[in-house]
Amino acid sequence: MTNTIRDELEKLQPMELDAGTVFSGSPSGRIIRGYASPCSYTPTPDPGYIFHETSRDIAVWLMNISDPLYVFGPTGSGKTSAIKQLAARLNYPVFEITGHSRLEFPDLVGHLSVRNGSMEFEYGPLALAMKYGGLFLLNEIDLLEPATATGLNGVLDGEALCIAENGGELIIPHPMFRFASTANTNGGSDETGLYQGTLRQNLAFLDRFWLCEMGYPAREAEEKLLGGCCPKLPESIRQKMVEYANEVRRLFMGEAGAGIANSIEVTFSTRTLLRWADLTVRFQPLSRQGVQPVTYALDRALGFRATRETRAMLHELAQRIFPQSMGE
Repeated sequence: MTNTIRDELEKLQPMELDAGTVFSGSPSGRIIRGYASPCSYTPTPDPGYIFHETSRDIAVWLMNISDPLYVFGPTGSGKTSAIKQLAARLNYPVFEITGHSRLEFPDLVGHLSVRNGSMEFEYGPLALAMKYGGLFLLNEIDLLEPATATGLNGVLDGEALCIAENGGELIIPHPMFRFASTANTNGGSDETGLYQGTLRQNLAFLDRFWLCEMGYPAREAEEKLLGGCCPKLPESIRQKMVEYANEVRRLFMGEAGAGIANSIEVTFSTRTLLRWADLTVRFQPLSRQGVQPVTYALDRALGFRATRETRAMLHELAQRIFPQSMGE
């Protein structure tokens, strides 16, 4: 980290904000603390971002010093983006890292490195968040080895962080420090067998978290997202795309209602839905060659990731939901 960025973090000025004004534009009288201005680590706000209904839980969590947060839900449901967009509205610096089985504690805290011919300690994302008052975001926390994750227990309990490699430096948690994590499972196990590499976490470790489950956005929200992403697509097609995505999700979960008895191994995340719509627009010229852009784009957004049997199911479902004339 350069001296410029370090100086920038040291100059962060906490301030009290009206939560309603920040997140909805309407004053609520509820106070939430943020920063007077953004810094290099503050996520870029997305003016068109539509907050998931679960975001209210995350906003409440942000309001006061509390237990660390564990947000879990299916892939692509918007867990990370919800946290980062809430932080962006508050000018909160976010120090982010993605978990994996070989991640070790020094990756979070920092390590010694050579700078200008001398040894210097380079702070990791956890140490930076604790020292300067940021939000530490650990994505895919259920991919961590349980022994590594358990090493975080002291930090999760609000204790100081001792960095032996930096002369025993003791970092007292900044009052603005927040610890958030995301995962596809609740840390207990992967019941679906689809999230390879996830591990059952230590129960004492999980007990330290405030849990928040995030599913896919409501139908109306996804239709609005598609409208903002691909306004060139007719509204009727966008509505059918959301209907189709929800049917695929029900199939994935093994729920009845899609007219096909078997469950499937792929699902429609919101990002896949947006990709499908975008590709449909891009492949629109193919309609002049007798190719239906909607189903052509479907394979490139999701279908080619599935088995041949599942892909056939996806096409059968598409034929029932989309009239042949659509997209031509």
